[in-house]
Amino acid sequence: MFDQILFPVDDSEQTAAATDHALAIAAEHDATLHVLNVADTNQLSLARVQGDVVDALMTEGERAVEETASRARQHGVTTVTEVIQGQPYTTIVNYAADRDIDLVVMPTHGRQKLERFLMGSTTERVLRRSEVPVLTVRPDTDSIPEYPYDSVLVATDGSDAAGAATEVSIDLAMHAGSALHALSIVAISGLGDDVLDDEGFTAVEEEAQEVVDDAIERADESGVVESNGAVEHGISIYEEVISYVEDNGVSAIVVGTQGRSGVERYLLGSVAEYLVRTAPVPVLTVQTET
Repeated sequence: MFDQILFPVDDSEQTAAATDHALAIAAEHDATLHVLNVADTNQLSLARVQGDVVDALMTEGERAVEETASRARQHGVTTVTEVIQGQPYTTIVNYAADRDIDLVVMPTHGRQKLERFLMGSTTERVLRRSEVPVLTVRPDTDSIPEYPYDSVLVATDGSDAAGAATEVSIDLAMHAGSALHALSIVAISGLGDDVLDDEGFTAVEEEAQEVVDDAIERADESGVVESNGAVEHGISIYEEVISYVEDNGVSAIVVGTQGRSGVERYLLGSVAEYLVRTAPVPVLTVQTET
């Protein structure tokens, strides 16, 4: 399923917390792990500095990738290491596209409260632009679920992006022989007055059920050992997803995002973004291009 995995590294605690997870995925799939450090020489504070500072960044990057590569070798994982000067998120996205990467694994900043999350972080910018699926791991959770996952949840709304996410979630469940949960949320806050009457609400609920049933049918046809479907209702879609995860012991979430050509077109506050920030389990985002 995954042959080439990219794991960008630095010397942060967040990277250290995500390393074991990235190694477990690479080992499980017998994949090559690309360990990349980006020496951020585009910072204004460094733009006017010559020689020594840039060399120090490269040296620190080489140390970071070698430490991770050494741990990978202990797990029998084949690695490719590289240190590249440039803008971190652009370099990561371009590297993934140029090397036929199947999966990017990155940590989040690990904030307990949503308002403390650093908008514009490297991870978030990669999520916005990467055409390659990105698996994010929150380092501040009590424990990161082991890979392969015991159960996988796909959040679906019937869109093309959700369809792509469903296919990936089925592949994950098939590989691990794990349970697949298909969940659709009817967001009450997003329904107009013309829909909130009994007849309109029933129609919306039936449509959501059809979406879930379709995902379950695709899972069953693919041979997934256990599949479960549910339609939930609530004010907040992402909060309902997280509640389902916690109530059902789900190990990972797969969600689709819509591709955007630039940051100004990205829908800030999307369900995928909120899940990445707050979900207690790894979140795999799968993008489709507009």
